[in-house]
Amino acid sequence: MPRERGQKVVASNRRARHDYTIEDTYEAGLVLTGTEVKSLRAGRASLVDGYAHIDGGEAWLEAVHIPEYNEGTWTNHPPRRKRKLLLHKDQILKLAGKVKEGGYTLVPLQLYFSDGRAKVEIALAKGKREYDKRQALRERQDRREAERAIAARRYLGE
Repeated sequence: MPRERGQKVVASNRRARHDYTIEDTYEAGLVLTGTEVKSLRAGRASLVDGYAHIDGGEAWLEAVHIPEYNEGTWTNHPPRRKRKLLLHKDQILKLAGKVKEGGYTLVPLQLYFSDGRAKVEIALAKGKREYDKRQALRERQDRREAERAIAARRYLGE
């Protein structure tokens, strides 16, 4: 059987980019059970309430919902269990320092398969205030309107 190549996104957390200012992103491996991998390969997962934290020099991912595998038996996994993240020690120390510093949190952005291995993209993020969210929406709308005007002018000019 040929090995998988490329990247296949299983779940993404679009809400995180709205609620947080993303400072830095990291790719981490996940320690999963067999039924979790099969459920992910079926394309089922939710990162909505998920978060990561550092505990005892290890990184953990919590509140990520990977539903039970349909064909699983008594070996099925709990859907919202605590999962270990695989990161380098220096990355964990850097993240722990930033989170302890205050104002920062670790949020999962994407869950995907990279060359057949389950990965999660976590972000070092700072929470946005309500007016920051409105300002970001306004900037995005202004950019869209400007692009439309340029496209319309280009269309009429030709």
